[in-house]
Amino acid sequence: MTKIGKNTVARVHYTGTLPDSGEIFDSSKDRDPLTFLVGHGKMIPGFERELMGAKVGDKVEFTLSAEDAYGPHNPDAVQKVPITMFGGITPEVGMTLMSDLGPFRITEVGTEEATADFNHALAGKSLTFNVEVVEVRPADESEILHGHAHGPGGVMHDEPEQKQCNDDGCC
Repeated sequence: MTKIGKNTVARVHYTGTLPDSGEIFDSSKDRDPLTFLVGHGKMIPGFERELMGAKVGDKVEFTLSAEDAYGPHNPDAVQKVPITMFGGITPEVGMTLMSDLGPFRITEVGTEEATADFNHALAGKSLTFNVEVVEVRPADESEILHGHAHGPGGVMHDEPEQKQCNDDGCC
C-alpha cells in the first residue's frame, strides 16, 4: 500500500479549525477531496510534514504553529492607504480586495485613510486539522515535471501532448 511521501499524489478530506475557539476556517466536507502533489511546496509546510507516512484510511489530527502554517503576522504588511486610491469602491472593514501585490483585507476605515492588511487571513494563528486520507498514488513523470497533480482534483489538461508548462510550473 502506497504511503504519503515525496512525489506521491494525495487526496484527503479535511477540516481546519482554530484551536482557541474551535471555529472552522475551511473544510472539504460536501466537496471533492483536496488533491495535491507531495513535496513540491504547494501546501503549507506543516500540513505535508504531518501526513508523511499516512496511507488510505488513516485519520490524522494535528495542530500547526503559525510558523508551520501561514507564518507570523508581519506588521510591515499592514499599510495606511488614502481612500482616494480605492477609486469607486467605498472600503469597509472586513472587505477583501485585490491589488497588484495580491489580496488584502480592510481592517480599519477612517475619513481619509483605510488600513490594508496584506497578511494572509490566517497568518499568526495556530491551526488544527482533522484529515482523512482517501487516496495515495505515485505521481507520474509529467506531474513531477509540472509540479502539480493531474486528473480528478488536479489540473486537467485538454491536450497533454500540445500543452507546455511555463517556467513557474503553471500550465
